[in-house]
Amino acid sequence: MIAVLHLGTIDYGTALELQRSLVELRKQDRISDVLLLLEHHPVITLGRNSSQKNLLASPELLRKKGIELFESNRGGDITFHGPGQLVGYPIFDLRGFSPRLGAVEFVRRVEEALIRTCGDLGIPCRRICGLTGVWTEGLGPEHCAGNESLPEPAVPQAVKTIPEKGSEPKKIAAIGVHISRGVTSHGFALNIATDLDYFKLIVPCGISDRPVTSIARELAPEHRDPNMEQVAHLVSLNFGRVFGRPMLWLESLDALLATGAPMYEESAGQNESTTIGVPMQVPGNLRELHREQNAPQPGREDDISFA
Repeated sequence: MIAVLHLGTIDYGTALELQRSLVELRKQDRISDVLLLLEHHPVITLGRNSSQKNLLASPELLRKKGIELFESNRGGDITFHGPGQLVGYPIFDLRGFSPRLGAVEFVRRVEEALIRTCGDLGIPCRRICGLTGVWTEGLGPEHCAGNESLPEPAVPQAVKTIPEKGSEPKKIAAIGVHISRGVTSHGFALNIATDLDYFKLIVPCGISDRPVTSIARELAPEHRDPNMEQVAHLVSLNFGRVFGRPMLWLESLDALLATGAPMYEESAGQNESTTIGVPMQVPGNLRELHREQNAPQPGREDDISFA
């Protein structure tokens, strides 16, 4: 089973603390696998493979626009998160799948779930060999074959867009993950109705010759833009299909704590309370340009960053 929590809009710093807490609980088997779905206030994040030259805006301009800046332990380069973008953080124990999933296979499955979601909305998407993420179909020779181990799509994908002659693939979803002792964190960002002008402040994912797009931009004019909740449900549905697990939507973090192993249910009655220490709001002084603190260091445990 994979639990799903739709958290609305939260600060990036809050999401980092939440992920750290949930990763530790998942390592201890105190919660099930969980997919966090949310939006962020405007923020630029730098992955472990990032280069400062891909940040085109000055600190002063970022402050003026109210954009936070974080360094992160995820894989990949630089990216933007903000309103109109569905962010997903899968906290999965890859050792619990049979056969056990490796880092590359996990990322390929995340890509597949997002490709199917876009297809369900009428936007044909694909992979590009050598690049991580999800790209609109476009026209070109770089199509990368899917993973033969994945199940066939359960429903037909209705095509509402047709690549124009001479069009090029555009990036519609970015992926960057971190894996520690088999447990994943960070994840994906799917552009739904994102203000794409924000991406002009960076070289997205360090790729200067590939444009960025959104679901709203790619849909044919006669089709209404999907809302965040609709896309979140499609993503959940396709995660369940691709990972071969039932998806259980939960109302709160407290409900998530009830999904853990039985041994922790027994200990809960022995004056041992379990809480997730994440503030509901980030103090105002954290809404500035700042660095992610206490990030796991490369080489410790079996930390893997992948994008």
